[in-house]
Amino acid sequence: MDKIIVWHNTRCRKSREGLAMAQKVAAEKKLEVEIRKYLDNPPNKEELKKILEMLHLKPIELVRTNEAIWKEHFKGKDLSNDQIVAAMLQYPKLIERPIVIYKDKAVLARPAEKVLSLFD
Repeated sequence: MDKIIVWHNTRCRKSREGLAMAQKVAAEKKLEVEIRKYLDNPPNKEELKKILEMLHLKPIELVRTNEAIWKEHFKGKDLSNDQIVAAMLQYPKLIERPIVIYKDKAVLARPAEKVLSLFD
């Protein structure tokens, strides 16, 4: 069965909204939903780079730059893309969420309705 994968943070309202939209679409299309709590099960380097490609984003565009971790350790530094990816791997909380994946497409589901674009 095809499935929708959601990189989810249960403590984030926007992530819960994205998950709810993914579940609604999955029910309509008879798909399975796999929830990946990426703070508990962080991506590896290859997974994160693949997601960035699927999202068509530069690493900095996936960073939660308002997080205290970013401000304390990285803000104002001239970082390469690899260094930004390394920061997200070290501190998964920096990864913007929710990321919703279907087959070879992914969206940053902010707003939640972006999930629908996976099926255009």
